[in-house]
Amino acid sequence: MIELYERYKSLLFRLAYQLTGSVSDAEDAVQDVFVKLQNVNVQVSQLSEPKAYLCKMVTNRCLDHLRSAKTRREQYVGPWLPEPFLTPTEDDAFEAVVRNDLLSYALLALLERLTPSERAVFVLREALGFDYPAIAGLIDKSEANCRKLMSRARGKMGVSEEELAGAGTVGEEWIQHFLAALSQGNVETVLELLADDSVVVSDGGGKVLAAIQPIVSKERVARFLLGIIRKGQQELVVDLAIELVPINGQIAVVMREGGSVTNVIFLQEKQGLMQEMYIVRNPDKLAHLQ
Repeated sequence: MIELYERYKSLLFRLAYQLTGSVSDAEDAVQDVFVKLQNVNVQVSQLSEPKAYLCKMVTNRCLDHLRSAKTRREQYVGPWLPEPFLTPTEDDAFEAVVRNDLLSYALLALLERLTPSERAVFVLREALGFDYPAIAGLIDKSEANCRKLMSRARGKMGVSEEELAGAGTVGEEWIQHFLAALSQGNVETVLELLADDSVVVSDGGGKVLAAIQPIVSKERVARFLLGIIRKGQQELVVDLAIELVPINGQIAVVMREGGSVTNVIFLQEKQGLMQEMYIVRNPDKLAHLQ
């Protein structure tokens, strides 16, 4: 059993994380699967295809979780964003494996538009590279049905196959340029760096101040972000630190006040213009980063 755990833990974790959008729920799902295997005394030699067997168990566990969480997420105050996952080092083999197969944070956020079955097919196909016959076996649906679920998922997310393949994240130099323009209150430069249909989504979970609805359009986004900067400068926040940290396999902006993480910000750009900004402020989702 230990051999199975060591061999497949990274695969199962990234599958569970991208299905649930939660680090803690993903860890629980993987743990529950191995506890269940121990309780029924399954031997490694009994499993002809351990990878498929374990992925199916984790997928089923996560689908059950998503169905039970549907009502809670519908009642959530403001937008619900995935929990950030720290991927800090280049020399940690486990982290490197996980980082390389993570969907971008923007795609993870878009997964919230999908049904549990659509989400499972999308993650298994796009993040982990399973073919349709394998996916059909994992979620107990026909191959044709899985293809339809994938097509519906892409439609709901509003992304084409080309956009999926080129779903890039923002480089460190671009982020620093953007932050400098904001901190200096340079309205003209900020506007030049924003796409016309740029969006800011903020998740406070009703526990801290955050925008209840997404902020949409270049002008509104610029006004919103510059307003936050001005307010912070006027209030002279004590021990405010801003760093660029590898999170979810990309560079994210992490803000700390008094040493505690208060914001994790993800940026997505296309052709040098910011398309989306995701701000995670809910302290429950930041607790494991402290």
